[in-house]
Order: sequence, then C-alpha cells, then structure tokens
Amino acid sequence: MKRYWRENNLSIVMTIIFLLLWIGQSLAGWAELNTERQDHGGNPLTYAHYLGTAHFWEATTENWESEFLQMGAYVLLTVWLRQKGSSESKKVDEEEPVDEDPNTARSRPDAPGPVRQGGMILRLYQNSLSMAFFALFAVSFVLHAISSLKEHNQEASAHGSELQTLGEYLQSPTFWFQSLQNWQSEFLAVVSIVVLSIWLRQKGSPESKPVAAPHSSTGK
Repeated sequence: MKRYWRENNLSIVMTIIFLLLWIGQSLAGWAELNTERQDHGGNPLTYAHYLGTAHFWEATTENWESEFLQMGAYVLLTVWLRQKGSSESKKVDEEEPVDEDPNTARSRPDAPGPVRQGGMILRLYQNSLSMAFFALFAVSFVLHAISSLKEHNQEASAHGSELQTLGEYLQSPTFWFQSLQNWQSEFLAVVSIVVLSIWLRQKGSPESKPVAAPHSSTGK
C-alpha cells in the first residue's frame, strides 16, 4: 500500500479534492434551489432528488465542458506552437523526444501494444490523448445543452413563457453566454501558466523550470 500510494498519490489526492468540491457544489446547489422553490411556494427537494435535476447537471457539465475543451486544445496546440522561456512549451529550435517517430520503437519489449502493432492502431494511439479530451468535451457539451435547456424550459413554464426546442436553445444567447464565460476563463488560466512560468518558479514542481534556470530557457 505504501508503494501504491507513493506511485499514485498525485492522482489520488486530485480525485479526492475533485469529489469533495463536487459534493460541496451539490450541497450548495441543493440549498440554493430549495430556497428558490420555497420563495415561490414550492416544496423542498430531497438531496437524492436534487442530484437528478437539471439545476445540478447544468452547472456540472457547463464546467466540465470548458475544462475538457481547454485541455484538448492545449495538448493539440503545443504540438506546433512554442513560447520561448516557458516551462509549458517545447524548445523553440530543437526536436524533443515527443517528436520522435514511434515506429522506431516497435521492437522494444516495453513499448505499448499499439506501438508494437503499428498501422492504423498506432496512428490512433499517437493522437489518443487529444482525441479523448475532445470526445469528453463533446459529451459534456451535449449534456450541458440538454440539461440547460431543461432548466430554461422549467423556468419559462413557471413564468408562462414559450418553451424552446434544443435547436432553438442552441441559437440563443443564454446558452452561449453560459459556455463562453467558462471557456474564456480556461484559456486565461492556460495563458497565465505559459507566460508566468517564463519568469516565476516553484521548486520541486514539474510544471516549473528549475529555480536556477535562466528566463530564456524553454521547457522543463
């Protein structure tokens, strides 16, 4: 167990933080929705019922969507784009191990199965990280659209307004305001770490250059 913890403690701790914050979000959202329902003369929902509401899933998937878009775009853009001096960039004028042709490692016994197999499987595998993020973005986008539409139509029905179809809602400023306010913040965070890591350091972090490295050095 000690070895497992040492080898996996980053993912374990990050998962625990995520779950604690998600639970916190759900409890705060539950309290908020019940306050709104009581203000309008409605009955409060149980916590279990709340977890199935559009109110909860709209807020959740709206944020997941922006995170997966950010990570997918960042992974893909760093293939071609550079930032001199940033720990988040490949070196400007040098080839790096991530650019090596994986076909040269097909005979290695420790190479992943898709690398040893080659062909179409390898072509998919060598782009699987960005593909996974964009697939998760697409799923989150659809879930956000559906849950947000349901939430919107529930409010419209309560106020006697006209209900919208999914196609109509996707063309509305309401949906895109929800999405774009999250998307822009994610790319602001990426710009921040790319630029700040040129001059600032964090000793011991792989997201930083070595403390004594010159500002002009690129990469970790």
